[in-house]
Amino acid sequence: MSTATTTASGPSARSASARHPHDDAPDSATDFARLAALEEGPERDAVRDELTKAWLPMAHRIAGRFRDRGENIEDLRQVAAVGLVKAIDRFDPSRGAFESYAVPTITGEVKRHFRDRMWALRVPRRVQELRNKVRIARRDLTMNPGAPEPTAAEIAAHAGLTEDEVSAGMEAMESFSTLSLDAELSSADDNYSLADTLGDQDPAYDMVVDREAAKEGLRRLPERERNILYMRFFEDMTQNRIADQLGISQMHVSRLITRSCAKVRDEALGAQARPGRGGADGRTGAA
Repeated sequence: MSTATTTASGPSARSASARHPHDDAPDSATDFARLAALEEGPERDAVRDELTKAWLPMAHRIAGRFRDRGENIEDLRQVAAVGLVKAIDRFDPSRGAFESYAVPTITGEVKRHFRDRMWALRVPRRVQELRNKVRIARRDLTMNPGAPEPTAAEIAAHAGLTEDEVSAGMEAMESFSTLSLDAELSSADDNYSLADTLGDQDPAYDMVVDREAAKEGLRRLPERERNILYMRFFEDMTQNRIADQLGISQMHVSRLITRSCAKVRDEALGAQARPGRGGADGRTGAA
């Protein structure tokens, strides 16, 4: 592969590189023409490897543009190298210079890496695109020194978006990275972490849900059974006192409580009656 090596790294390549805007853009048109003419096999693989080595510095330069976005530079270089190989495989020498085709291909591969792998919170593709549009619009509007922070309406007008879309894009900008729950939010003596600001689950919400679910079943009970449940669970009367007040036996009161609680529970759960559930006085079912 002396031809490829000479073209990529020899004196002729160094003199030709002066005609390119970057020192990492070698003159390898001959090798690309040769690559296009070769069939799959060891010889084509060797030419492809030489082209990859020759253009790898350009891929590294493109990766360097993204070094301050939270990703390791070596990982970015690996991604850019993948994009370079794809560009070499897909390039048609008859359509112009390789660099004009490779730069957007490699850049797109790196951006795809950020889009697919680097988001701390997974967001839809549409929202990611809104984020990029909002970011670019903000950069354009604050380019002049002393320019104030643009409003959502100004960003929307500049980017051709609605204000709702701008809001979604702004929220997505905060989703690219996350903050640890152990992160301290105060530097004072009473410093506290993000986790300290999060509320706990309120058990009262479950009680509200249970009461609302039981309302309809309670309404459907006969009046006497509703009164028995009220006396037992709201006035905290014993079964014997309820029996004396209604003139029935304590055993009958116990059966009515158990049966009534089962009806209310099953209707609240949307299920058929389940025999054998609830305690002797129905406390489990009513609670």
